[in-house]
Amino acid sequence: MPLGLRGKKKKSKETAQLVEGEQMGAGGGSLPGPPVPARRLVFHTQLAHGSPTGRVEDFSSIQELYARIAGVYGISPSEILYCTLNTPKIDMDRLLGGQIGLQDLIFAHVKGIKKEVNVYKSEDSLGLTITDNGVGYAFIKRIKDGGIIDSVKTICVGDHIESINGESVVGQRHYEVAKKLKELKKEELFTLKLIEPKKEFEIGPRSKAGKSSAEKIGTGRETLRLRPKGHATIEEVPSETKAKAIEKIDDLLELYMGIRDIDLATTMFEAGKDKSNPDEFSMALNETLGEFAFPDEFVFDLWGAIGDARRG
Repeated sequence: MPLGLRGKKKKSKETAQLVEGEQMGAGGGSLPGPPVPARRLVFHTQLAHGSPTGRVEDFSSIQELYARIAGVYGISPSEILYCTLNTPKIDMDRLLGGQIGLQDLIFAHVKGIKKEVNVYKSEDSLGLTITDNGVGYAFIKRIKDGGIIDSVKTICVGDHIESINGESVVGQRHYEVAKKLKELKKEELFTLKLIEPKKEFEIGPRSKAGKSSAEKIGTGRETLRLRPKGHATIEEVPSETKAKAIEKIDDLLELYMGIRDIDLATTMFEAGKDKSNPDEFSMALNETLGEFAFPDEFVFDLWGAIGDARRG
């Protein structure tokens, strides 16, 4: 009998599988196996004016999402004005902000007809609210009944503001565009260049299609939170109390600054939810959103909204 084989135990099948599946370290311990792959998230998308359904994945910001959608349909990302969730209609209550439900269907609204409109500023307030898509396009989110803009029927909710009096505002945030509009002189004419989203030719009401999508999709309890910096994270849908506080903060943004931005409102809520007094909250806002230079009165109102949420 050859040397070395006497008394050698036969490996069990389980032991053999373990050895084949592990690498041994220098100290005899097993080295960790390959990392567990990250959860793969795949979202469905369509162009709002009509297209086949596509699939997008591997994005952590709005900019990356637009690039993925553009790649599916062979268009430039700069053609996308904004996206809505679970409806192809221009529904400002369904705008894609910083969060996407894991079951949401994403509709991309792309550039359509260009318009140039002259408006006479007869009052200090124009009666409109501005928001933006997070990548440089500001657009009209709300038009106040009876306001100056309401009287100009060629201006519509969802129109992208391309320039004011010949000055391009592409690349500027919503609050910057709102400030420029507010600073326009009273009793003078000004010119807006707008781009409306492309629309599908419709014979019947389109609301039925949007409603059907909303019923079938978007019922999950988790969302993908997109961030300007860093990786996207999966979070639970905000509680009813938190959602009401964020909505109140969004209302304050409209009142003070003429903008609506649910992601900005969420960031403000997160900055103040664990603070014990207004001074700490103000410091947190300056660290996170210092470029806005919020007035003290606005900060106190924000603190009040967060305090109301804490008390339930």
